[in-house]
Amino acid sequence: MSTHIGAEKGVVASKVLLPGDPLRAEYIAKTYLTEVVCYNKVRGMYGFTGLYKGERVSIQGSGMGMPSFSIYATELITFYGAKQLIRIGSCGSINHEVKLKDLILTTSAHTDSGMNRERFCTISFAPTASFSLLKKADEKAQELKVPYHVGSVFTSDQFYDDRAEEKNTLLQRFGTLAVEMESAELYTLCSRYGVEGLSLLTVSDHILEETALSSEERQIGFNQMIMVALETLVG
Repeated sequence: MSTHIGAEKGVVASKVLLPGDPLRAEYIAKTYLTEVVCYNKVRGMYGFTGLYKGERVSIQGSGMGMPSFSIYATELITFYGAKQLIRIGSCGSINHEVKLKDLILTTSAHTDSGMNRERFCTISFAPTASFSLLKKADEKAQELKVPYHVGSVFTSDQFYDDRAEEKNTLLQRFGTLAVEMESAELYTLCSRYGVEGLSLLTVSDHILEETALSSEERQIGFNQMIMVALETLVG
């Protein structure tokens, strides 16, 4: 067992989906997988392993923000041997072409987080996706006819940010598609440990247009993202 995941080695699959919400992890496992086993309930951060198209896949809740995400992703990789990790989550669009319910295949993630400043000192590290997973997700999104965009996002440490408008305006000018809170850490850790990572994001809020998905619309959009993620890992 690791410090925050109460599973024996061998229970967690090498292919892992990482929703932030542990209840969404439970929903995905019970809706899309067969022969499901719950391997973690520590701190209410559920983790499940089951079969998708006959292949083992794990679903692990990761919490909100880079520090929480870092704990679970690091332990999955170093204690349990995870080799392919896909974050599935929501984001706020800062691009008028990127609409509510659209899917974003995240190529790279800028960040204002202090975590990489601590790691790299004066170096501006560029956290980027694994090309093989990105390419596969692109193919699967087309096959499933899911509206999607490919590009960079901004990973922020702050959900409530007094300088959000200033930052979003600057980032929009440089082609950034959306704002979220975890992708930069996923890509940094995958680079550190030599494993594959991809962040798939559903646009739940449009920051520029001040609109948001209803609960029903949100679920439809997330289901599309979940299918792309599972097909990317297994299909």
